[in-house]
Amino acid sequence: MVGKSAVGLTLIRVVFGLSLALGHGLPKLTGDMSRFAAGVAQLGFPFPTFFAWCATLAEFLGGLLVAVGLFTRPAAAMAGFTMVVALYRHRADPFGRMELALLYLAVMAAIALIGAGPWSLDAKVRRRA
Repeated sequence: MVGKSAVGLTLIRVVFGLSLALGHGLPKLTGDMSRFAAGVAQLGFPFPTFFAWCATLAEFLGGLLVAVGLFTRPAAAMAGFTMVVALYRHRADPFGRMELALLYLAVMAAIALIGAGPWSLDAKVRRRA
């Protein structure tokens, strides 16, 4: 992958990764985790505080890793799984409420399948090996 494809994938990876990390993960990380954990409990998860932290880290750390292209496939897979749960949470809401989770899921699934591309830390590490 070279040229425009590399630029396009990098742009998508950086924008969606940073948006997920800073727009969704960071507010949970710095906010009231008990409130988020209560929402996780309403979904029926055991150990809701643990799973709330897992989701928060998948969004924040996973988003940052996707953005820089390091451990990209597993990070995108974890963030994508979190978006599956978010879609489930918003299953009865109007489409506009679930649309963002669907977009993040689609992008993270695509990145998990495609990989980070040539302009990433993953590619830099591979070139050194």
